[in-house]
Amino acid sequence: MAGDSSALAAAVRRRRKQLGLRQDEVADLAGVSERFVVAVESGKVTVRLDKLTSLLGALGMHLQIRRGRADEMQVDPGLEG
Repeated sequence: MAGDSSALAAAVRRRRKQLGLRQDEVADLAGVSERFVVAVESGKVTVRLDKLTSLLGALGMHLQIRRGRADEMQVDPGLEG
């Protein structure tokens, strides 16, 4: 699961930078704290789902949940923008 948070962290950071946004700017757009953005981009494994979906939405990303085993979870970079 830690690898999944690392992949998500990298995808969020990459997308934010593609949009030319600072962490505080995307936090304002998403209605979350800058500290939350830092936590997600650092790969924190426990975050609030509602805040995560707000952050992803502000970046033009979305979260897709599919049925399967936990060890099959992955972040699909094709879900960006």
